Amino acid sequence: MATTIEHDGPVPVHRQLADILRDQILSGHIEPDCALPSEADIRQRYGVLPEDVRRAIQELSDEGLVYILADQGAYVSSRAEETGGG
Repeated sequence: MATTIEHDGPVPVHRQLADILRDQILSGHIEPDCALPSEADIRQRYGVLPEDVRRAIQELSDEGLVYILADQGAYVSSRAEETGGG
């Protein structure tokens, strides 16, 4: 499982970040109905821009792995259990 972002690599930063978060979800590291780390925490940990965090989370939401609650953040969907997480 990748845990670092290659800022000058061929894969966009938001896609790398989505892959990292997806791996954490599917491995059960972040369980269903648990919150993802905050945007600020993700930015600090991986050294990425706010828009990269938002795009990565939106990608996971589009896949049904997370759901977003206004003003509360993103949470792992129960669908993650169906696909191998949790």
